[in-house]
Amino acid sequence: MNPSIKLLLLLLISLEISFTNQLYVNLILIVYLLVVLLCHHLTWRRFIWLMLIPVIPGLAVLITIGGYGPGHSWLTGWSMVSRFYVYVFAGGVMTFTTSTLTLARSLEQNCHLPSKFAYGTLAALNILPRIKRTVISIRVAGRMRGINLHWWSPILYFKAILSAIRWSDQLAQAMETHGFREGQPRTFAVQIPISWSDWAILITSIIILQVLLIALPQ
Repeated sequence: MNPSIKLLLLLLISLEISFTNQLYVNLILIVYLLVVLLCHHLTWRRFIWLMLIPVIPGLAVLITIGGYGPGHSWLTGWSMVSRFYVYVFAGGVMTFTTSTLTLARSLEQNCHLPSKFAYGTLAALNILPRIKRTVISIRVAGRMRGINLHWWSPILYFKAILSAIRWSDQLAQAMETHGFREGQPRTFAVQIPISWSDWAILITSIIILQVLLIALPQ
């Protein structure tokens, strides 16, 4: 499925359930999204993370609404908890089934996102592991000199910012070396087309969601 259409579909589903209070619809969406993730070989570790992420806010909302809210509606509380899981699983579907490079290319080609934003975001995401390694090396170098740099130390972040500034210059030079010119027309080595099946999946999914919201009880 085209990444831009997939992102649009997940955003529309998330927006739709934000204004509804349908526990059964949320459960159906959770099961469907879980099936999609299993079809893309979801690992047990990622599944456990997806299940644990909404636990604390879910319990807080459930206890607040069910125990202290007007009417003590536990059904409404469980509906809110299931909504959290829909958000998390929808984000998991987007994250685990689509690479950042493919998404950036799709947003640039299909949604006409400016190239500097598409590749700037891609560069920021790809540089995160390098930032982590740099912070570790800075702390190790500090220990060798007898200085213990904690995670709240301003010196640690100052050195990391200096490294990031140097990387930004290197990245700009590398992009210019590879022929990137801001505002100039570009060709694409890899085309990300939108097919009729993508539009059909989007429209059909939205229609099915509306039918479920109308037909199933609250």
